[in-house]
Amino acid sequence: MSTTSPAIQQQRSHRGKRVGSIIGWTLTALWVLSNILWILTEGTTRDALTIAGVTLLFAASLTHSLSSRGAAWTLACFAIACSFGWTIEALGTNTGWPFGEYEYTDRLGPHLGAVPLLIPMAWAMMAYPIHAVVERTGWNRLARIALGAGLLATWDLFLDPQMVAEGHWVWSSTEPAIPGLPGIPISNYLGWVIAALILMSLLTMLLPARPGAPIAQPMTALTWVYVGNVIANAVFLGRPAVALVGGVALGIPMAILVLRLRTLQLDDG
Repeated sequence: MSTTSPAIQQQRSHRGKRVGSIIGWTLTALWVLSNILWILTEGTTRDALTIAGVTLLFAASLTHSLSSRGAAWTLACFAIACSFGWTIEALGTNTGWPFGEYEYTDRLGPHLGAVPLLIPMAWAMMAYPIHAVVERTGWNRLARIALGAGLLATWDLFLDPQMVAEGHWVWSSTEPAIPGLPGIPISNYLGWVIAALILMSLLTMLLPARPGAPIAQPMTALTWVYVGNVIANAVFLGRPAVALVGGVALGIPMAILVLRLRTLQLDDG
């Protein structure tokens, strides 16, 4: 019975990682393109690009995780994120906790119960890059949970105004709202803080640490989420208040993250 030498196994591993990196970067570029096209379209085309955008970033995150962290770690991470995303949304749509009373329309594709299948994918597509990048700070678990939750929760200051304006979900009551962000109750953002803390705690406490894994692609995705949303709301969507509030709120944890990574002088090649 023949065996493969360690050198050949290592070569195959490197080749697999290179292929995974190429696929991940390609999917990330297509996701950015879908975001740009979303701005330039409307109606059902924009709905299709919303679905495509979530699917592309989910696939990019999944691919990066597989190539840099392995199949078992990836399965655990995405199982946690997707199951949590569906559970918290099912709880929210059925009980009003923790976000407030709301319901999804039929414009995001097939549902499982009251929740579109796309929604748990959206939770996972952001939870992975946040967790991966924050892990590289080298801080203790509590600090990483706090920073990760801050990034995830403040992202919703961009997400909810955009999706509500497009009619993808509807709130039963919209007051009281954050000044400058009408149409969305403040309870939603408080609920996001709670949900983000729980999810980042689960990922941080349950997943084996991979502090040496590369982060260039997930960091690029997070940077585009921030920059793209600020520009889109300020210039193209006519929502300067959303650009300001979201830009400041998400900008704070982003600045903390970037400064920490610069201090460590990380180099992913």
